[in-house]
Amino acid sequence: MSSENIHDTAKQNNEIAVSSMIILASYFLAQILADIGSLKIAAIGRISFDAGTLIYPFTFTLRDLIHKKLGKKTAQRMIILCAGANLIMAGFFALVTLLPSDPTWTLQAAFAAVLGPVWRIVLASIAAELVSELVDTEVYQLWVTKVTTKHQWARVLVSNAVSVPIDSIIFALIAFSGVLPQETVWLIVWANIAIKGLVTIISIPLIYLV
Repeated sequence: MSSENIHDTAKQNNEIAVSSMIILASYFLAQILADIGSLKIAAIGRISFDAGTLIYPFTFTLRDLIHKKLGKKTAQRMIILCAGANLIMAGFFALVTLLPSDPTWTLQAAFAAVLGPVWRIVLASIAAELVSELVDTEVYQLWVTKVTTKHQWARVLVSNAVSVPIDSIIFALIAFSGVLPQETVWLIVWANIAIKGLVTIISIPLIYLV
């Protein structure tokens, strides 16, 4: 192999490594922001939804990008590692909440009220992520191996069509049952499915970036 070919190969590998790190970092960031955002129940008209839903759907496409670029095993490891990162975040918030506050700082109650429930959100998120995203990864892999490697948009739509409802139901039931009225919980489920489906469609062009 000539020195020029070696240089080109090294450059290509470096570009792959950089783009992979960007996708991985984006996935972790979106997951953590979604968990924190889900502490707020937003409402537009009569539609109620946890605010984390505004960013969480992008994780499905980001995960598909990793699956496409680095393979099924890497995608699965990423899902599990991110679940661990969310647990660390929840543990840190719990520790910070328990720390005695300065007498002149009057926001302890508000801080605890907002970030205290993060454990339930994180556990709900982890349960939903592990089940739905591992299912999504399997469906994505089946499409590639059993159907076709073409039509990338189709494999994303099919895998997300299976995983999005699973994710939305598991998350909403664990996170909000017993805390919110059941009617509101199911409104959140349907709103989650609708928003995630819409974001999936919007984000499909991203799969063609790598």
